[in-house]
Amino acid sequence: MRTFEGGRLLVATHNAGKLEEIAALLAPFGIACIGAAALDLPEPDETEDSFVGNARIKAHAAARATGLPALADDSGIEVDGLGGAPGVHTADWAATPEGRDFGLAMRRTWEALEAAAAPYPRTARFRATLVLAWPGGQDEVFEGKVEGEVIWPPRGEHGHGYDPMFRPAGHEITFAEMAPAEKNRISHRADAFRKFVTRFAGA
Repeated sequence: MRTFEGGRLLVATHNAGKLEEIAALLAPFGIACIGAAALDLPEPDETEDSFVGNARIKAHAAARATGLPALADDSGIEVDGLGGAPGVHTADWAATPEGRDFGLAMRRTWEALEAAAAPYPRTARFRATLVLAWPGGQDEVFEGKVEGEVIWPPRGEHGHGYDPMFRPAGHEITFAEMAPAEKNRISHRADAFRKFVTRFAGA
């Protein structure tokens, strides 16, 4: 197995909210993050039909372009009443000609549940897949998830994406109502990062 050494990690994302969340998760281990946007890296097309496939595309593209180890995350929400959709297409459900609109994506998701007369509770889960890639082509994969349900109307001002309509199991508030530190303790991304830091930071 390869090892990750050093205090700086290239994160293959142009999503400022995701970069901030990843940086907060890694900061306790002395690892600082730099995003792909800061290096003017292009966003590769995500053409795979799985989280791991798309994370690999992003991680390897960044590693090849910079000669640095690169970490990519692909994540999304699976809603049971929609057969697991939007899943790997979570960001696509937010796509508009002007950019991503997750308010629109959340409404689209709820309207689809209503049209399907999906039963309550409307269970769902967030999944996150991390791929750490090296310039030579090797990589390692770390996967995490958190179970919960989707609710309406959306609630909360924190977080990003579908956070305002996702209530994790065992909690009465949504991810977007939680303080960032609390969300980062229990999230799907936190689950994947615990595995990452155990492997590379000896946590």
